[in-house]
Amino acid sequence: MRHWSGAAPAGTMPAMDTRVSAIATSAPERARALQPLLDQHGAEMDRRREVTPEVVAALAQADMLRLLLAKSLGGQEMQLVEYARTIEALGYADASVAWFINQSNVSSSTSAAAMPHDTALEVFGPPTVGLAWGARHSRSKAIKVPGGYRLTGTWSFASGGRHTTWLGAHSAVQNPDGTPLIAHRGRQDDRSFVFLRSEAKIIDDWQVLGLRGTGSDSYSVEDLFVPDERAPARDSLAERREKGPLYVLGSTLLYATGFCSVTLGIGRRLFESYIELARGKHSRASPSAMAVNQANQREIGQLEARLSAARAFLHEAALEAYDAAAAGKLTIDHRIRLRLATTYGMNEATDVSVASYRAAGTTAIMNSAPFERRFRDAMSASQHLQAMQPHIEMVGRHILGVDNPIQHI
Repeated sequence: MRHWSGAAPAGTMPAMDTRVSAIATSAPERARALQPLLDQHGAEMDRRREVTPEVVAALAQADMLRLLLAKSLGGQEMQLVEYARTIEALGYADASVAWFINQSNVSSSTSAAAMPHDTALEVFGPPTVGLAWGARHSRSKAIKVPGGYRLTGTWSFASGGRHTTWLGAHSAVQNPDGTPLIAHRGRQDDRSFVFLRSEAKIIDDWQVLGLRGTGSDSYSVEDLFVPDERAPARDSLAERREKGPLYVLGSTLLYATGFCSVTLGIGRRLFESYIELARGKHSRASPSAMAVNQANQREIGQLEARLSAARAFLHEAALEAYDAAAAGKLTIDHRIRLRLATTYGMNEATDVSVASYRAAGTTAIMNSAPFERRFRDAMSASQHLQAMQPHIEMVGRHILGVDNPIQHI
């Protein structure tokens, strides 16, 4: 049985030429090679509430910030299952790093795909820039003016934003007189705005249970001018310049695939910690070792099945959707199946994480043990919108033919 932990070499991340490494080794291999460094810096990243400079540099060296970026812009434009494996490998090593990398990759690649080529190349071409993105805020506003927009608002959850050159934000658009700017099909124009981090006010409010290393601060801008070329409607078919399957799938399902992979990585690491503990620990509630206890044996077998099944479902659905998008045959059924796989996978991985933590007994609460920090990360990841049960209900409605949920995914 293949486990992630057996794949990472000892020692810290070696220096590498990004241009060579992206060709010489696969992205999942490069991600696994980072594990010793991420393990070494994990507790410090939690304490600082941000990724350490050494890790940021290693991520850039391993070309982890351009995994989904179009090849025309110097990116890898990676096949979706390969991307899922890469994010899972990072999640196995450190959830905060994986969360940041997924957030940045999806945000930057889908924004770049709807920007003019020269602008996208200037903004996202370098391997070190990254993009942090905050959740939508209902009170934001973007006023259309000649040549661009005047943007005002506050957004939250800018994962990795302490290390990126650029920030992004969503907002509906209005005319100068305050009326909604109607784009197409009678709907108000809705855009993604990309601006320099230095142009925003950063609010240091990331005091949280887990995923502390993401440094997901809030931020605000006041009457900031954003030019037209940095204000894409990133999931609009009409404005999409890049035609690859990743961009046909769109940002929502790309985010979901990555965040599900993060939770699978966390679940695998906690589960393997449980296995390692069970091989050598005696429970105070039983005279026998955990390894020879039938209840532990049964649970470990069941957890392995659940985690492996969730992973297989994700990869199957991701491959089907990606191939369909590449062939120009992507349907709502493909989208629904990937939505189900990602939400189901996040919840199954969370259940495995919880079971592994509980099985470890009092060992699990010790900072010196490998459970406590990763359990907090698992619980925080489980609260993300992508894991919420209404997604499952939406799938059920579609299967029953109650409504068409295309607008939700």
